[in-house]
Amino acid sequence: MKTANDSPVQFTGPGEVRLVRSLPGPIERVWAYLTEPDKRATWLARGPFEAKTGGRITLEFHNSKLSAPGDKIPAKYAADCQDGCNFTGRVVRCEPPRVLVHTWGEADGSESEVTFELAPDGGRVRFTLTHRRLGDNRAMLVGVSAGWHTHVAILVAQLEGTPAPSFWSTHTRLEADYEKLLPTPAPA
Repeated sequence: MKTANDSPVQFTGPGEVRLVRSLPGPIERVWAYLTEPDKRATWLARGPFEAKTGGRITLEFHNSKLSAPGDKIPAKYAADCQDGCNFTGRVVRCEPPRVLVHTWGEADGSESEVTFELAPDGGRVRFTLTHRRLGDNRAMLVGVSAGWHTHVAILVAQLEGTPAPSFWSTHTRLEADYEKLLPTPAPA
């Protein structure tokens, strides 16, 4: 049975994707999974984080550690991500425990921007992630959409105490889905 937490990433504007999920609270617990490196490493990436406007953030991705044994990294990512990928950025806005906005340094030298918004929703937390300034590269939009969908599915499992999906096999399946969902040409 499909739930709201299974809904796909939405393409909300040129170079912009949004994902909304319902997470178990309290909101401070979800905030900790965004900002504390050891907790963030369980679903996204480890690395230092300065929780203040202007602070630095480092994202050290090791997606193979989020994968089940034998779940191999796809060939197209192996060269860049076999031993992990690192990105840096700066905190644009930090309003604990509701809003976190940070830049994300891209390989081409540009910066995209990620916004996490948390809002109480009964005994749960409405989690809204918006990734902006991604450009119009179709492959990037597909990969980013599959990446966020997969990473946040792992976060949901962490918070609910259920088995997490294996990163690479889930990401590969979702890339195929997003290739079909993304309008052709990509939103401009």
